[in-house]
Amino acid sequence: MTKAPVFTPVLIGGCIILMLGFAIRASFGVFQIPIAEEFGWPRSEFSMAIAIQNLAWGFGQPIFGAMAEKWGDRLAIVIGAVLYALGLVLSAFAVTPGQMQLLEILVGFGIAGTGFGVILAVVGRAATPDNRSLSLGIATAAGSAGQVFGAPVAELLLMSHPWQTVFMIFAVVILCAMLALPLLRSQPMASKAELEEGLGTVLVRAFRDPSYTMIFLGFFSCGYQLAFITAHFPAFVAEACSGIDPNGPLAAIGITTTSALGAVAISVIGLANIAGTILAGWLGKRYTKKYLLAAIYTGRTIAAALFIMMPMTPASVLLFSFAMGALWLATVPLTSGLVAYIYGIRYMGTLYGLVFFSHQLGSFLGVWLGGRMYDATGSYDMVWWIGVGVGAFSALVHLPIRERPMMAQPA
Repeated sequence: MTKAPVFTPVLIGGCIILMLGFAIRASFGVFQIPIAEEFGWPRSEFSMAIAIQNLAWGFGQPIFGAMAEKWGDRLAIVIGAVLYALGLVLSAFAVTPGQMQLLEILVGFGIAGTGFGVILAVVGRAATPDNRSLSLGIATAAGSAGQVFGAPVAELLLMSHPWQTVFMIFAVVILCAMLALPLLRSQPMASKAELEEGLGTVLVRAFRDPSYTMIFLGFFSCGYQLAFITAHFPAFVAEACSGIDPNGPLAAIGITTTSALGAVAISVIGLANIAGTILAGWLGKRYTKKYLLAAIYTGRTIAAALFIMMPMTPASVLLFSFAMGALWLATVPLTSGLVAYIYGIRYMGTLYGLVFFSHQLGSFLGVWLGGRMYDATGSYDMVWWIGVGVGAFSALVHLPIRERPMMAQPA
């Protein structure tokens, strides 16, 4: 029997949409200082806008997942792209913190419609069981590929254009991602019993299972850590790091200022995560997913603790970025794969979307608390240590999960 290929049109199309969408999302931290300086906003105001964006993404994820399962994946993705573009365009005209924060709701819902919840469900349903974990890893890595060039491109554009124009450019980019939609044609691999079950039956089964609760709680720290770093790391590096020699060895890769170091650090995270996420997807087929997740959260906890305790130098920034990048989105194919393995793929979008809401609650807190505590104390140290604590909690909470399929019963 011929083995099914991993790289199908569905996977390629999903990778294109995720890559472009996450290139834009990963760049928002680069805009923090230019926007704050133009309007004289406190750091917490723009942080609140990004926090609201993350929260709206979390609220929107199960909604778009259910929409895709009821009316079709491509319709949900188109609606998401339109909202994403509209939010960017309108945000370019915002002149008050309240306006920016309100409009980020549109951006957050747009990310939900074009992000992991919908796309990973499409990829997961189209993949064979043998290829599913690796396919989810490759699709997640595509989001990291976008992060590699998203922040540096934004930094480059800001050198010659106002931030408002860059937002407009990004709005066009996310609409162009829709050219990949014709590739998203697939036959779902769900079993007959799964196809005959209603969403309510599957949700009740999941909500009654303590393992689903533990998956939900464990994903919180992932959102906290990732969103805090994405939104605040460029500004944190620009202010906390010293010793950049404009004519030194780092100049060869474009690092001549601390702001450039911050943008490159986000790219290093994305670059390392391409390999880390694909490896996590590959390992997810061969080893117990809950133990892999516990190991990833343990690694993040150790990396963050060591980074904040060591002297801040360009070398330590790049080393931390590489270490954290290798673990960055490695949780996503394993968590989504765990949901699919235990509860089936028929309603994977909705079930993973609800779990992802916990991720975005963490994202909201990480971004908002970062700005709030910076304005109050002039430092991000406490926010870092909270991230270390929640990372350790996630490592522990995954251990009791019962990783076994809860099989659908024939009607």
